[in-house]
Amino acid sequence: MRASRWVLASGVILAALLLSRTVFFVDEAEAALLTRMGTVQGGIYDAGAHLKSPLDEVHRIDRRLITRSYLGESFLTRDQKPLRVDYSIRWRLADASRLYAADGGDEDATAARLIEPVREAIKAALGAGTLAADAADPKLTDAIAGTAPLKAVAAQLGVELLDVQLQRIDLPEDDLNAVYQRMQQSLLNQAQQLHTQGSGDADRVRSEAEHRRADILADATREAQRIRGDADAAASAIYARAYASNPEFAAFTRSMQAYRDSLGKEGDVLVITPEGEFFKYLHSASGR
Repeated sequence: MRASRWVLASGVILAALLLSRTVFFVDEAEAALLTRMGTVQGGIYDAGAHLKSPLDEVHRIDRRLITRSYLGESFLTRDQKPLRVDYSIRWRLADASRLYAADGGDEDATAARLIEPVREAIKAALGAGTLAADAADPKLTDAIAGTAPLKAVAAQLGVELLDVQLQRIDLPEDDLNAVYQRMQQSLLNQAQQLHTQGSGDADRVRSEAEHRRADILADATREAQRIRGDADAAASAIYARAYASNPEFAAFTRSMQAYRDSLGKEGDVLVITPEGEFFKYLHSASGR
């Protein structure tokens, strides 16, 4: 009885061991492949449970997005100005078999083989421009990631290089001061240009206002003259009707107007005879 229990337990252990060597599980974030004596067997295994030979070894490769950052590396521009650059690279699995053949699926080994061509691409991109151009070029990252040699290296390693991000470009202290001075001078020039433009606009507005004022005054003067002319014409018509209805009053009024015109200034002297027209109404007044 005791021997049968031992045989049963041994069978269970052997079955469990055999099961562990023939069944394997793959996570959703992984891709797996099998090797036998160092040779890849079959294709790529996705997430789930799979069967294998007890002689096969399972190799799991991360299929998630992988990012590596590199800080403070030095590069030269075309005008031989040094730049300290912080950058990062991102890649993901494209071909698990090729990646395993290239470096055994080791992430650090993949990064080490990628970083050298990335450095060469950054060096070429920064070396093609001047200090000021490199510091201000927003398309520099696209130019680096899109180089054909870099894509070819990534394809050989079985990965897809998604991008190379230049996260920070630091200038040397002397060059940094020069850049700040150029920026300050540029802002001063812009301010002077805006001031000049504003002065010109103010002069134009002032000139237009003066012209408008002159036009308004001219229109007002013409309107006043027209109104005055109409009033004089109306007054003349009224006088004419009044004179026509009373000729004697009209003669009297004209005589008074003549007196006023003749003696309009201090010191004027008028010499007349008593029989003249000027005394006509005076005689009439004294006769009353």
